[in-house]
Amino acid sequence: MKNNLEAKWQSPSNIALVKYWGKKANQIPANTSVSFTLNHCNTITTLTAVSPADTPFIYVELNDAATPSFAPKIEHFFNQVAAQLPFIRDYHWEVKTYNTFPHSSGIASSASGMSALALCLLSIAEKLGIKTGDFLQTASTLARVGSGSACRSIYGPCTVWGEHSHYANSSDLYAVEVDDINPIFETFCDTILIVHAGQKAISSSVGHNMVNTNPFATARFQWANEQAGALLPILKSGDIPAFVDLVESEALMLHALMMSSTPGFMLMKPNTLAIIEKIRDYRKQNNNSFVFTLDAGANVHFMYSKQDEKDALAFIQTDLVGLCDEGRYICDAVGNGPKQL
Repeated sequence: MKNNLEAKWQSPSNIALVKYWGKKANQIPANTSVSFTLNHCNTITTLTAVSPADTPFIYVELNDAATPSFAPKIEHFFNQVAAQLPFIRDYHWEVKTYNTFPHSSGIASSASGMSALALCLLSIAEKLGIKTGDFLQTASTLARVGSGSACRSIYGPCTVWGEHSHYANSSDLYAVEVDDINPIFETFCDTILIVHAGQKAISSSVGHNMVNTNPFATARFQWANEQAGALLPILKSGDIPAFVDLVESEALMLHALMMSSTPGFMLMKPNTLAIIEKIRDYRKQNNNSFVFTLDAGANVHFMYSKQDEKDALAFIQTDLVGLCDEGRYICDAVGNGPKQL
């Protein structure tokens, strides 16, 4: 007789303000990173534990289509966390997952996907009567094993990952929420301009490993930790000009690390650069909150305060939509974290 257990979570992507690029063994970050949690760019995952079952150990669907190529990554993740959650080996698993945004295009699908999976596992653990300590902290720890940035998606609206003297209770093992950020950032908007919706030429995992031989790596890690420390008072005070300077510098430095790797690679596209220039020019002329950042891909995260939203949406239509892949963009905003469904 089958004894199935099911859990369903919606978990968001996040966008790093101070970038995580480079890691040590066991998914330990080389530097502290700070991020905004998004609201609409989510992964919705249903995880079913089936025992006994005649199906393969891992069955995966992505956006309603069987996706066996994802099974090895999820099986690897389950094997890594099985010491902490031994019941994993007692079941066969069905993973049905859906992204509300393009996969593998520089929006952190691994962050939302692995955080949703970790949350589902812990919910099933609870149904089995297994105590795992602080639920969200444990979920963040597990998510980190699957994808480093996933640990930051467990909380919102702003999180920090990596031990840092400026951030209370910060840790290399899990993310924590950044308390008392200025209200202007709690409602910040983020429109993701889809410059390229296809598969990236170099995955983030490969890119992280290439940092190890980058001649600027040591200086970068030190600078990133200094940037993380400098960002905290900016977040608390609501200093928009300082926020713009720091966040845009971090975005460009991330891609400079890619270009200075061996071999060097570039994920930005010509339209990425065109959008950046238009945002900078418009901000200079209008003295507003417009700011860009980039993830590990060609797409541009165009951020702005809620009070500038009307102007930003008009600017997108007049100046930016023609630079997007088939005119595609996603209107998102800072959010509060995952939801159990």
